[in-house]
Amino acid sequence: MKEKEQDKHAESLAEIFKALSDPTRLKIIRLLSRRKPMLCVGALAHRLGISQPAVSQHLRVLKNAGILRAHRFGFHVHYVFNPAMLHEHKKMIDALFHVAFECCEPGSEDGSCCGSGKDKKCH
Repeated sequence: MKEKEQDKHAESLAEIFKALSDPTRLKIIRLLSRRKPMLCVGALAHRLGISQPAVSQHLRVLKNAGILRAHRFGFHVHYVFNPAMLHEHKKMIDALFHVAFECCEPGSEDGSCCGSGKDKKCH
């Protein structure tokens, strides 16, 4: 993979990790991923027990990361989970972990995975 492409993937993954790093955002994803519901800010705020402005801030982060999509119905915006986006990022995360652990033995707690032992697979 070319360096610019790797940089783009790293930035994309960082944005996803940031979006997923908050427990409230994970709860929002869980609510919206069940049976494909569409929920507005008010319904999410009620179910989560937090204010609408707080929900709006979390929704903005998730929408900017592509994890959620917004659909306007009259005066209300309804949000829906976008599993295709997370699936694409899962592929990148799997590739990252594959590279990170390809030369490490499971359970290596001393941090001596790469470059140690008989098989020096890492570059």
